[in-house]
Amino acid sequence: QVQLVESGGGLVQSGESLRLSCQVSGRAFSEHVMGWFRQAPGKEREFVVATRWAGGGTQTADSVKGRFTISRDFVKSQLYLEMDNLKPEDTAVYYCAARRSLVVATTSAEYEVWGQGTQVAVSP
Repeated sequence: QVQLVESGGGLVQSGESLRLSCQVSGRAFSEHVMGWFRQAPGKEREFVVATRWAGGGTQTADSVKGRFTISRDFVKSQLYLEMDNLKPEDTAVYYCAARRSLVVATTSAEYEVWGQGTQVAVSP
C-alpha cells in the first residue's frame, strides 16, 4: 500500500509561484500513476495533472496548462507540483493521489490512495 503526505501549501499573491511536495512511501509505487487534484470550497474535486511514476503519459487540465508542472524525484521518493502565475481561482485544497495502474486517469474515482491535502490560497 502506498502512503502519501503533502506539504508546501500557503498564501501567495496573484502571479506568484508555489511548489507542492508529496512524500511517497510504500511498496511498488513504480507501478502507479501519480496525480494532483484540487477542491475549492463548495465545488467537486477536480483533476489537475497526472503522470506515471515510471515516466510518461502526463495529462494536464486545460485550466492549468502552461502554468503547472508535475515532476518526480526518484531519490527522495517525492512528487512535486510546480505552480506558476497563480490566480485567485487556483485557491483550493490540493491533494496528491495514487492509482495502481499504468493508465493515466483524470477522474478522482479512479485513484485508490489519497494524501490529507494541503491548502493553497491566492489573493488578488
